[in-house]
Amino acid sequence: MTRSRFSRRSFLKATSGGILLATFVPRTAWGANDQVNVGCIGIGGKGSSDVSGAAGAGGNILALCDVDENRRGKKANLTELYPKAAFYHDFREMLEKEAKRIDAVTVSTPDHTHAPAAMMAMRMGKHVYCQKPLTHSIWEARQMTETARAAGVATQMGNQAHANEPIRRGVELIRAGMIGKVTEVHTWTNRPIWPQGMTAKPPAEAVPETLKWDLWLGPAPEQPYSAQYVPFKWRGWWDFGTGALGDMGCHIMDMPFWALDLKHPLTVEAKQDSNTAVAGPTWSTITYTFAPGKHHKELKYVWYDGVSKDGGHAPPNEVLEGCGMEPNVATTKFDLVMIGEKGKFFFNRGNTNWVTSPESLAAEYADTPKTLARVENEDAEWIAACKGGPAALSNFDYSGLLTEFVLLGNLAIRTGEKLDWDGENMKATNCPAADQYVRREYRKGWEL
Repeated sequence: MTRSRFSRRSFLKATSGGILLATFVPRTAWGANDQVNVGCIGIGGKGSSDVSGAAGAGGNILALCDVDENRRGKKANLTELYPKAAFYHDFREMLEKEAKRIDAVTVSTPDHTHAPAAMMAMRMGKHVYCQKPLTHSIWEARQMTETARAAGVATQMGNQAHANEPIRRGVELIRAGMIGKVTEVHTWTNRPIWPQGMTAKPPAEAVPETLKWDLWLGPAPEQPYSAQYVPFKWRGWWDFGTGALGDMGCHIMDMPFWALDLKHPLTVEAKQDSNTAVAGPTWSTITYTFAPGKHHKELKYVWYDGVSKDGGHAPPNEVLEGCGMEPNVATTKFDLVMIGEKGKFFFNRGNTNWVTSPESLAAEYADTPKTLARVENEDAEWIAACKGGPAALSNFDYSGLLTEFVLLGNLAIRTGEKLDWDGENMKATNCPAADQYVRREYRKGWEL
């Protein structure tokens, strides 16, 4: 296919750090009515709601980018909704041409292109909102964290519930000692709801006329198009997605990780139904261990995905006892249970109808002071941060570390080993083979 005028050399220069902040002069004073000019990368599916979320929070949408021409058509209606927005297929071209007009970008692409788009934008001094998981690999998450810090930009990972009352109140209750020091966390989801467990890549198909396939691949290995990848089924393939864990882990595992002020686990191991070179498993159980901390003792943190109808890939009944749940948790899409010295806390990120065992704990801690800021939503929190307000609480300093933790589970799945983890250096000290998954190979022209 024809390459854009934005060359490989220009892309590498922009992502090498050599032009950090060179094309962006930040506004020194924002008024309450000033608009943040936003460019949106990836505008289909979740990207469409991210565009409207940024606009609803006061962002002025000046550029739209998607590799599929259909994303701005009559079905999406984005051209009519945002008539001032120029449209691009290549985010590199958008960032180059719109450098003087936009202050911030949203990145709502498949996992494998999060880091290339967000890193280029931050190195140009643009504020960034990026969907979860923050990146495709652990190394990329660390790079995103460090780049955001160096650039001094406002960041937010798309993790809607992090900004809502249930999670922020849950953090306050756990830190107040409602269940005492925590010893176990159990989290689960019914994902995957797309194909996983595949053992071979699909046969080649004709590329749809509206899709720029080479741009969709981005840093992933060159390969033929298949409808088994695009538009929705990419999550199960290792080249593009991060499986059920990557899809839901940053949501469901967030509250305990935040409340307990967790960082790097000591070990991680996984059980799963398959371990293929090309795709994630249809179910997995992942167990992390952490050294004791301020709010927890030696901690076991367990993740279950692919919860089956027989409950076979879900928390054991003794974990759920006293939580007001049926033994078969497959009736719920996602939830978590925290176990502490004083009892259990059953938590759902969608409500504040607390369930504790014993029941008296919720009432006893009802008057716990509020210590975390409350905001309208994650979009408003980010836009306010772009204007110089307080940092969004799912900024990359926090969400980068959360993403490293989440994606470490995939490292255990792909190696098939119990890993001893040196988090500071991103090394599985007992498994050199894990290195290839910590930092992936990039297709020529898309290197970071």
